[in-house]
Amino acid sequence: MVELKVNNIDCYYESIKIIENISLHTQTGQFVGILGPNGSGKTTLLKSISHTLKPKVGTILLQDQDIYDMKAIDVAKQMAVVSQGTTVAFSFTAIDVVLMGRSPHLSRFAIEGEKDVAIAKNAMAYTGTLHLQDRLITELSGGERQRIIISRALAQEPQVLLLDEPTTFLDVANQLEIMDLLKRLCEDKKLVVVGVFHDFNLAARYCDSLILLKNGKIVATGNTDILTSENIKTIFNIDTIIKQNSITKTPYIIPLSINHEAPKRSLTIHIICGAGSGSSLMKQLIDDGYNVTAGVLNLLDTDQETANFLKIPITIEAPMSPISETAHNNNLQLIKKADFVIVTSFPYGYGNIKNLDAALYAVEQGIPTFMLDEYTCLIGLRDYTKGQAQEKIQLLKNKGITSVKDETTLLATLNCLAKKHVPNKTISPPPITTVIAELKEISH
Repeated sequence: MVELKVNNIDCYYESIKIIENISLHTQTGQFVGILGPNGSGKTTLLKSISHTLKPKVGTILLQDQDIYDMKAIDVAKQMAVVSQGTTVAFSFTAIDVVLMGRSPHLSRFAIEGEKDVAIAKNAMAYTGTLHLQDRLITELSGGERQRIIISRALAQEPQVLLLDEPTTFLDVANQLEIMDLLKRLCEDKKLVVVGVFHDFNLAARYCDSLILLKNGKIVATGNTDILTSENIKTIFNIDTIIKQNSITKTPYIIPLSINHEAPKRSLTIHIICGAGSGSSLMKQLIDDGYNVTAGVLNLLDTDQETANFLKIPITIEAPMSPISETAHNNNLQLIKKADFVIVTSFPYGYGNIKNLDAALYAVEQGIPTFMLDEYTCLIGLRDYTKGQAQEKIQLLKNKGITSVKDETTLLATLNCLAKKHVPNKTISPPPITTVIAELKEISH
């Protein structure tokens, strides 16, 4: 059993206190993530744990021994560090770089023996880099180099692995590959892994426990349940929606910082949506200064949760329940007050088909109504009403609903129309081609 304990430490750079009263207790096989904004003390904490910056107050214990009472070489035999943006400037081969991890185990002026080479190759085999052993480190991709650096750390045969933003500058595929590797190290090698991260979602997906830092102090610590909208707002000053990843069952964080400086418009746009099809549009319209309403949405639907977060007036129905006459009529009341109506591309079932009736009502009332039609070819796949929804959509098109291929075109169209529109007085929307032509003239 490996135990790492950080007990109430304060760390300074000269006379400036960087972290204060930080504690951490972790043990064999645990993956700990440290999150916080720039300047919050994340890297300082890692430096202190790694025997680089001695705390002025508190202790750091490895197997109940204060690491600052130990020689640096003895700490290095038990603890390895992958620093932020680790680079190797010279053209060493990959195997040479990994063999550098054997230094703590070699006497002064000694060279690596067969045992050291075997350990290095085993580390490379574990990280999937053994085939790169004769390649120059300067010729490898970012993901390959990072796995080589981790191999070097593994060659130290540590009990604790410390990493400072190990996925920085890597693409998504390489980020996942590195994080999968780190998780396996916890499970297979029983290492204690402590890493600094910027990506909430990577940390939430892979870490067993988290520490949230701000201004050198712990705001929250615990399992991934501490990734709440309130905590993230406190630490990063951004608004978020927290969902559960349906595959990993871990929190998924959606940043939704609202642009409070957007010019307010006196126009109201009603969105008929569902199943997450309206969430990004709601956010964008709010940022553009429009008043937004929506409905009918079932409770716990993604769009309902987004609307609730954005404080958008909506008509709601019970979870998994068909739209009642009461909810439908309430929706029509919101539509009556709207200057424009938008119908998004959502799945159509018997439970929500009344939303297409609501769209038909808007068209018949002469309210400019748009249908996002980016997936026209898939309408049949989204229709779970044996063709009833397709018939209603065709009727909407016959009645004059304006089809728009994507959100970008829709937003440009609305912004152009908004300049000419008088609130609460209906106008017939011009053809999309006319609006786009006007937009081109404005841009020139």
